[in-house]
Amino acid sequence: MTLELAGLQVVTLDPGSPQVVRTDDTEMFVLPLSGATSVEVATPTGEHVAAFELAGRTSVFAGVSDFCYVGRDSTLTLTSTAGAEVALPSARCESRRSPAYGTATGVPVETRGAGPATREVRNFGVPGVWDDADRLMCCELVTPPGNWSSYPPHKHDVTDPCSVANEEIYYYRIAGRDQVTPSREGFGLHRTYTGPEHAAAGLEELDVLVEVRDGDVLEVPYGYHGPCVAAPGYPMYYLNVLAGHGRERSMAFCDDPAHSWVRNTWGSPT
Repeated sequence: MTLELAGLQVVTLDPGSPQVVRTDDTEMFVLPLSGATSVEVATPTGEHVAAFELAGRTSVFAGVSDFCYVGRDSTLTLTSTAGAEVALPSARCESRRSPAYGTATGVPVETRGAGPATREVRNFGVPGVWDDADRLMCCELVTPPGNWSSYPPHKHDVTDPCSVANEEIYYYRIAGRDQVTPSREGFGLHRTYTGPEHAAAGLEELDVLVEVRDGDVLEVPYGYHGPCVAAPGYPMYYLNVLAGHGRERSMAFCDDPAHSWVRNTWGSPT
């Protein structure tokens, strides 16, 4: 199933070897996953627009990174002196916004959930934190070993009582035994499913429960998603990429009513 609006590329930069990326009809964040990255932004005809030096990080499990935003109809040249891995979350859009830099220290980090559903959320590209985007919304989550994330299961689609409809991408990284270095050794679980309201709306049934390993990508066009479960011993990271057709960017969601009571036991609205 291919999403209409939300997209994601992950680029590996060899030391000193530039890569050119064209945004075409999408806006993007340039988010280092590991390593420092230089970003040059130009028009499609080659006119220089902006340049950014992203300090990056050693691993997504090591902490928050700085990043930059680039608008549609841009040509990017990405370079890394020592090598890097970069995520390029994107959304198809109509409005062309100016490129801009986001500091790591400016990213709000919160603890969400409680008990075995506790996880860390890094809100670098969400409404209210990053407002100069047309459709694109992004955040990072880190789930401790053995914990559940994206719980209770929730949806943001065209079915009642949702106020917004967003497509979503989950990009997973799983740390190995040292708890920092991504590795295919560890694993987690991802769940996506639909309810009777989706069938009533004419949407195809979704019933997905899959093992995820480092580097895996899951698309969520609609339906309830969650939980995302980290296996004991292996921290789980995922990058959420969201985009919707609405005039206002919003990450509003609706819990699966069968499990929403769990949220009320946490003593907070998260």
